[in-house]
Amino acid sequence: MQLTTVFLRQAAVLVAGSLLAASAFAQSVSFVEPVDGATVTSPFKVKFAVSGMDVKPAGDMTVKTGHHHLLINTGPMKAGEMIPMDDKHLHFGKGQTETDVTLPPGQYTLTMQFANGAHQSYGPELSKSIKVTVK
Repeated sequence: MQLTTVFLRQAAVLVAGSLLAASAFAQSVSFVEPVDGATVTSPFKVKFAVSGMDVKPAGDMTVKTGHHHLLINTGPMKAGEMIPMDDKHLHFGKGQTETDVTLPPGQYTLTMQFANGAHQSYGPELSKSIKVTVK
């Protein structure tokens, strides 16, 4: 009987630890295309992905939803910060998950930032940066 109790406690600790680890990584964003370090020709396709959240258009403030933003040569934004609307902060407020980007030749850091329906950043945890070279 005591051995069964010890086993059940150890199993419960293992399951709880696994659930915590899974929840820590449950929400994330990634680039489907291009890959980090890619050399591309302008215009080039950029495809976004998100896990643990749903893509909804701007204005929709449903919990665990938002839309993508592409930040050019700028890093992730703090949680709650409003994402500016300019040529370095591209908004995909219709819920788009891909776009064609036109940039002059050079080296760029592209940061995908997921944000809520009011364009408020979910923070660095829901961002991903890659480097590309445009020929």
